Amino acid sequence: MRICLKVLPSMKRLTLLAAALALPAALPAQPASDPIFTAAAVRAHVEFLADDLLKGRDTGSEGHEIAARYVASQFDGLGLKPGGDDDGWYQRIAFQKTERAPTPASLTVTGPGGQESFTHAGDVLVGVNAAEPHLDLTAPLVFVGYGLENQRFGLDDYAGLDVRGKIVVTLRGYPKGLPSEEGAHLSATKAMIAQKHGAIAMLSLGTLQSMKARPWARMVQFADEPDFTWVSPEGKPFDQAPGIRAAASLNDPAAEAIFAGAPQSVAAIRKIADRKGGKPRGFALRTSARIKADSVSQRVTSPNVVAILPGSDPILKDEYVVLSAHLDHIGVSAAKPGDPATKDRINNGALDNGAGIATMLEVARAMAGAPQKPRRSIIFLASTGEEKGLLGADYFARHPTVPIKQIVGNVDLDMPLLLYPFTDVVAFGADHSTLGPIVAQAVKPMGVTLSPDPMPQETIFVRSDHYMFVKQGVPAVFLATGFANGGEQAWGDFLSGNYHHPGDDMNQPIDWDAGARFAEANYRITRAMADGDTPPRWFANDFFGDLFAPQATRAAK
Repeated sequence: MRICLKVLPSMKRLTLLAAALALPAALPAQPASDPIFTAAAVRAHVEFLADDLLKGRDTGSEGHEIAARYVASQFDGLGLKPGGDDDGWYQRIAFQKTERAPTPASLTVTGPGGQESFTHAGDVLVGVNAAEPHLDLTAPLVFVGYGLENQRFGLDDYAGLDVRGKIVVTLRGYPKGLPSEEGAHLSATKAMIAQKHGAIAMLSLGTLQSMKARPWARMVQFADEPDFTWVSPEGKPFDQAPGIRAAASLNDPAAEAIFAGAPQSVAAIRKIADRKGGKPRGFALRTSARIKADSVSQRVTSPNVVAILPGSDPILKDEYVVLSAHLDHIGVSAAKPGDPATKDRINNGALDNGAGIATMLEVARAMAGAPQKPRRSIIFLASTGEEKGLLGADYFARHPTVPIKQIVGNVDLDMPLLLYPFTDVVAFGADHSTLGPIVAQAVKPMGVTLSPDPMPQETIFVRSDHYMFVKQGVPAVFLATGFANGGEQAWGDFLSGNYHHPGDDMNQPIDWDAGARFAEANYRITRAMADGDTPPRWFANDFFGDLFAPQATRAAK
């Protein structure tokens, strides 16, 4: 949706604020070896992006459009080159937005005990399907364990099972003992695996481990958010598993109904799955299910904002490193019965991800002002649709504005937790490529260390934009502040409190000095990627390198 700022009656305050916050772009240039990052500059960006007038920067909203123009104006003021479509700052993306119709979705189970029905957001969470606005599907059920296949890890959960035309029931997550990032990736492929075997729908059941990491109440909290997918330039909505017509998650009462008369109980299956290497075997169930869901779809647009700093090396300038951060957030929460009229429902997204965008803009300022420009070219990407499923980054990685083979590395910035003086960082994905050592060496002079993934149960590796570059064969990491020096408690408190909540605003006790320090760390990392004699490389025999970049040059680990 295109907007004209001058017709907005409430925009005088915003215009003045934008003018004031454009000042950081004009800070004096610093030597490449000693850039200056200030708390005030980071705070200024976040103040604008988290302002109530932007109403939470939801994908396709006016607030996000304003934020995109702010980022583009900052890029322009730094003298960067537009990197979007048609020599502009924006890569405009069409999205298909699908919402629930007023009639509640339902799952009805028929089996030895008779018939039992469950309504969406009670003991079942039923997804929507834009291709079938009046979905009504009935089929037998088959339990398929974790529903995974991978020869490298000895996974073959469909062996001996006939699921053609049936609904498969899978455990959430992956077997204990499987490497967390590989396991997270494999979990994200379950629908495609089910489709390959001829299944038409998929139900998921929690394990003891997955239910601890993501309790049912937390899943229900986000169950009614609209479903988004990007639309190709040819007008086709993207769906990686169109043969899976329906999907739903099961709470215990629904799971017990599904497993009525089964050779193994839900409790027994969970006990097996809770062992290291536990892989419950699948079997045909004695029940069938009917899934009904009505939905309404519409098309909306939202832009990625893309800028390029050309490299200085006559040869290496044709290679690009990407520093990315998502600009969108989740907008305004719906009012609930009994809510007071004064209740704050704007999800400002100060840390998620105003802080990430602020970091990227400050790195761009330092790079643009450095007397000696980086050897490789740098793409600065402010992506949209991250909160809808990493969609803007996925679209850019599949439709890049430079050839994908010339993109050699990516660092993504998502929700740096600037609530404490961090002393370590986590680079999710660092074990798979030379980006790990690059990050560790780059931040070492700051007294900052690189730590391993401290929360593998959250499968963060597949939940941030860098994963979309990985799937296109590009070495990539997602950088976050670590668990040391009070970080563990800060992360725990934030994820159980202000995360995806109106409390993620400027009233938090944000440590802006930590913001300046995080910007410096990312400057050093990006500069190391851009200036190295060799680009980031996948390690030899790495799972992701072998899967997505089998012909790429490898590095010894």
